[in-house]
Amino acid sequence: MVAGSATNVMTQMRRGAIEYCVLALLRSGDRYGFELTRALSDADGLVTSEGTVYPLLARLRQDGLVDTFWQESQQGPPRRYYRLTDDGRLALETFVIQWQRFRNSVDALMGIGGQE
Repeated sequence: MVAGSATNVMTQMRRGAIEYCVLALLRSGDRYGFELTRALSDADGLVTSEGTVYPLLARLRQDGLVDTFWQESQQGPPRRYYRLTDDGRLALETFVIQWQRFRNSVDALMGIGGQE
């Protein structure tokens, strides 16, 4: 394996899954952008920045997967909150099914246990 290619592999996997991670975080309730960025940064392997998350949120909104609303904050200016739409919930459910199939196939080929 060429030096740096492991980082590239992680970047590609992250890029393919990050939007669904955002939808999954919104499944449990409304959140504002920085809160989503912090939750993603706290997850091992999903290190990301506001420069990645905000354009992604704009695209999810444009695609109808999230709605937004403004809410006053006790700690500064109003915050834009993001909420999962019915289409977003359906997209997430579809991804979860596909992800499980994909993960199980890769795990089987790699000889990794714990398949569902």
